[in-house]
Amino acid sequence: MTKDVLDGLKGGAIIALSASPFAVLFGAVAVDNGLSVFDVALMSATIYAGASQLVGIELFGQHVAPWLIVLSILAVNFRHILYSAAIARHIRDYTFVQKAVAFFFLIDPQFAEAARRTEQGKRLTMSWYMAFALVIYFPWLLFSVLGAWFGSMLGDPRVWAIDVLLPIYFMGLVLGFRRKSGFYPTVAASMAGSVAGYYFVGSPWHVSIGAICGVLVAALLPLQPQPDSTETVEEPVS
Repeated sequence: MTKDVLDGLKGGAIIALSASPFAVLFGAVAVDNGLSVFDVALMSATIYAGASQLVGIELFGQHVAPWLIVLSILAVNFRHILYSAAIARHIRDYTFVQKAVAFFFLIDPQFAEAARRTEQGKRLTMSWYMAFALVIYFPWLLFSVLGAWFGSMLGDPRVWAIDVLLPIYFMGLVLGFRRKSGFYPTVAASMAGSVAGYYFVGSPWHVSIGAICGVLVAALLPLQPQPDSTETVEEPVS
């Protein structure tokens, strides 16, 4: 087993452990909104985006038109387009199929760890990428199904207040980049845009509005000098 695979498994296992309560929450809330255990498993396996899955099942329970559900999930997932654009230059050596698979697994922690890895001068090898992705993906499916299967034992899942795990989780990801130049004005712009979007447009569009505001501010900030690549890029292991 290569070092990249071991690094991916170790890093992903930490994320899988921290995401498991959120997966259980999703499964319980989904069943509470009328989905079957099979529906939960299929949704986690194909959409594989916790926040979007919660948005979807809340709308399912309100009998909203299908096209509005699709647009709402797209609004929440818009940030993944930005993620894919950000890492595209680091996976140019992937085949078309490898890129398609990589983008499917490009969830928030995958992007955060990939960005951190490239900043350290490490390559996004396919072996590291998939080890990190799969050790999160399969536990997510398992705990989603367990949450759906045993959800009735929890009663109303909101009473347990484990839904606060989502904002705490995202805050932890964001704070991981706090030492980067432009962090504070970018976060401030995203926060202001998201709050304004929530009050003037509504949920879930405020997620994309906040993201766009942050991107615009980041694009307008002056570029910072980058370290010499010869000092940061690791030599490939033979």
